[in-house]
Amino acid sequence: MKLHSLRPAQGSTKKKKRIGRGQGSGKGGTSTRGHKGAKSRSGYSKKEGFEGGQMPLQRRVPKFGFKNPNRVEYKPINVQSLQAIAEKNNITSFALSDYPNYGIASKKDRIKILNKGELTLKLEVEAHAFSASAKSAIETAGGKAIII
Repeated sequence: MKLHSLRPAQGSTKKKKRIGRGQGSGKGGTSTRGHKGAKSRSGYSKKEGFEGGQMPLQRRVPKFGFKNPNRVEYKPINVQSLQAIAEKNNITSFALSDYPNYGIASKKDRIKILNKGELTLKLEVEAHAFSASAKSAIETAGGKAIII
């Protein structure tokens, strides 16, 4: 094998289509762009949502809805998951700084305790909010629900 004899495999390469190089080439004149219209012009780029001049969907459909900029998102944590973590790690209280350590919430999350499952342990729980049933469940088990 010599460098001058190297060639790509048969059929692996194609010749580049040379357009706009005169009528004799067969691809002169309109340069494979057809006749007239926006697509035949230089600098053409289709706008996003353009439907050929028809009123586009985003303008036909009316605006609706509302995003409240002051909405407070809570990370929901169920009483049963607190029970499971407390049993596993022999804990009697949950401070706000404890939730990231156990992987149930991140440091920046606002936490709301919900009443799903059963709570038998006496726990002291700190959170930003409690559902009424979760608060009563914690207090009937002999614990405290501390709102921050």
